[in-house]
Amino acid sequence: MKKKIPAAVLAFGLSLMLFGGPAHGAASTYTTKDGDTFWKLAKQYGVTVNKLQEANPGVNPFNLYKGLKITIPSTAQATVKAAPASAKSVTADGKSYRVSKTLNIKATAYSSAASENGKWGAVDYFGNPLKLGTVAVDPDVIPLGTKLYITGYEHENLPAGGFVAKAADIGGAIKGNRIDIFIPGSQAEVRTFGIQNIEVQILK
Repeated sequence: MKKKIPAAVLAFGLSLMLFGGPAHGAASTYTTKDGDTFWKLAKQYGVTVNKLQEANPGVNPFNLYKGLKITIPSTAQATVKAAPASAKSVTADGKSYRVSKTLNIKATAYSSAASENGKWGAVDYFGNPLKLGTVAVDPDVIPLGTKLYITGYEHENLPAGGFVAKAADIGGAIKGNRIDIFIPGSQAEVRTFGIQNIEVQILK
């Protein structure tokens, strides 16, 4: 025989369901506080920064202010599974990609600062705004438009484990076995990336 649950307990449980955080499998809305960043929110809710940006296309990730309404995407849609170098496929953001080639590459990073982007401003080679997932390459090594899975790096403004990117930019200093990863954040934050040896998987 089931025990009757007091009304006060039911009300408390309901309040936790409503305000305790987003439910798995469903998007929810979050009101920002002072000091919030996309990186902090992504880590707090277990989603990727990329998914958070995609769910909030009208929000400037560099200008989060108190009281802003942010959509938190489903955690089920934001799962990223890293693949070893020998893997023939990789699963990221709920999709499975075939891996055609794995490269060990030297990586640097750049920000949206005007001093790093020349007269055209913070846009990629195709004129699209720079965003998480934009990578500058040497087109002779990695053709522009190629989808990539990037892993083996360390930086707090990048998704933990790995993320899907696109070869959408070039740079005068990006030649040979090297890429430049766009990282959202201040120029000072991005500079902490330094030079890292990472793994890049070419996706089909």
